[in-house]
Amino acid sequence: MTKLPERLRALRKSQHLTQAEAAKEMGLVYISYRRYETGEREPDASTLVRMADFYQVTLDFLVGRSDRRD
Repeated sequence: MTKLPERLRALRKSQHLTQAEAAKEMGLVYISYRRYETGEREPDASTLVRMADFYQVTLDFLVGRSDRRD
């Protein structure tokens, strides 16, 4: 999932959110979200779904398997 951190960062910034704001909106712990965005950790499947739903993109787009957002 090498593209996940890049995609998370770009999607968050496109919505003008801080990491803390994005984490709170998704119901995630800030430090966990920060680690996902920096590539230090990989989220589990349910967290990936939550992120994709929040950013309104497909899971394939979020993890870099596709460049199609919808």
